[in-house]
Amino acid sequence: MTEIAVSHLSKSFGANVILDDVSFNVNKGERVGIVGGNGAGKSTLLKILAGRDDEAGGKVFVASGKRPGYLRQETGTETADVASSVSASARGVTILEVMRRAHDEAAASGATVYESEIRGILRSMAFPDSVHDSPIGRLSGGEKTRLAFAELLLKKPDILLLDEPTNHLDIGTLNWLEQKLKAWNGTILLVSHDRYFLDQTVNRIFEIEHRRLTAYDGNYSVFAEKKRALREARERAFQNRRAEIGRQEEMIRRFKERGTEKLAKRAASREKRLARLPSLERPVAEAAQLRLRPAEERKSGEDVIAVEGVRKSFEANGVNRELFRDVALEVKRGERICMVGANGVGKTTLLKILLGRLQPDGGRIRKGHNVNFGYYDQEQQSLAGNRTVLEEMTSAYRSYSEGEMRNILAGFLFTGDMVFQEVASLSGGERAKLSLLKTLLSGANTLLLDEPTNHMDIASREAIEDALLSFTGTLLIISHDRYFLGKVPTRIVELTGGGLVNYPGNYDYFMEKKSRSGSGRQYLKGLLRSDGSAGADPGGSGYGS
Repeated sequence: MTEIAVSHLSKSFGANVILDDVSFNVNKGERVGIVGGNGAGKSTLLKILAGRDDEAGGKVFVASGKRPGYLRQETGTETADVASSVSASARGVTILEVMRRAHDEAAASGATVYESEIRGILRSMAFPDSVHDSPIGRLSGGEKTRLAFAELLLKKPDILLLDEPTNHLDIGTLNWLEQKLKAWNGTILLVSHDRYFLDQTVNRIFEIEHRRLTAYDGNYSVFAEKKRALREARERAFQNRRAEIGRQEEMIRRFKERGTEKLAKRAASREKRLARLPSLERPVAEAAQLRLRPAEERKSGEDVIAVEGVRKSFEANGVNRELFRDVALEVKRGERICMVGANGVGKTTLLKILLGRLQPDGGRIRKGHNVNFGYYDQEQQSLAGNRTVLEEMTSAYRSYSEGEMRNILAGFLFTGDMVFQEVASLSGGERAKLSLLKTLLSGANTLLLDEPTNHMDIASREAIEDALLSFTGTLLIISHDRYFLGKVPTRIVELTGGGLVNYPGNYDYFMEKKSRSGSGRQYLKGLLRSDGSAGADPGGSGYGS
């Protein structure tokens, strides 16, 4: 049964055509992942399907009686459709009240919901019981996005329209969400750059590229292989056609040179056949990818960081809460360490302690000889919104000429007039790339990166991975990107309330060891901390850090 049918859909912003003559059907129960580069039109398509844009050309059909539920991506200072059942001015409304209203709305629409689901979904979306009575006005942007998602799941719509649903989720919550979506009794269309998540949750891929949409059966890995094979086949066909045309043109030239009437007729005949050949355009080349290879200006000593017995607490509502204690870590030159852990456990806080931006409540931190830190902040606080892209970079790195900097920016897909855009007008992914570029150009020999692949499209994520793998210095990275965690680290450390646990390997090794120890079962359920609480991370953005 067709639940969504789109016919000849087009969408423009001024003279900029985003979608052109797009048509597709989605059947009941299908799980569709929508992929494409930043700015390709993925979010625009979801917005149209959700009925939030009635200015697009073409026809959009949603089966009668089917309730769509829409989670839109955070953009700039705006957040998702947060607590849609609550007035935006109702700052005193609590997290629990939002969910209870969603429960009542779902029940009124005929969905089967239980009171017990409210707290269960909140806990799984990284809202421990201790914060359920917190007013929504105090939530960070990431927390509001997760609350909107929790509310949406409780309402149980027939069609889920999810724009970047994995943002602001830790690995435990991601695993829980994957299981939730696998068991979802409905249709799902989601935009995501999380390759691991796409592999686990979808059975079709819609790729938006060059204003058109192409559908592929299978998950992301199947799509990627099909796309690669298709591109290679098209390139071979183009090269073969070009070679054949060259061969025929050479024969025609020789026939004409001989000057006989018979050969002249043969030449004319071949010219007619060539003219009748259908045109075959060369496949469009892949978009330029990030090519920068970060270099350290000078090497650090062998011992980069030594941490002993570090602890940190914070005060909330008059109560002192411990984030972590007994943190011990030794970092050697050239290591690529990725830090994981539940939301709110203090990963961002720990990075800022290592940088010296926050003071620990106890313990010792020793910085090695010649260690020079470069820091990537997931909030992009190092960017000045009133500068243009070019001004932001040339003011930070004055040794580059304007031409050299424009070439570097072009490698990060800031081309043409984009370099004259104000930073404040950039998308989340563009700001993230610009901030990361500043960090990679810094010449630091030790990079501390907080969620470097958030908001990045897949091509950018893959290029960032390649850039970091080529870096000869030391890396300490917070990440929830499981594909990234499978490729980049030489070691994973998990931050818990009781300290750091070392796993000398990548993500697969990490999960294998946790499964063998039994703790993986809790991790896969998305539990927060062993004491059942998460609390806010004062070094990050509230409960979501």
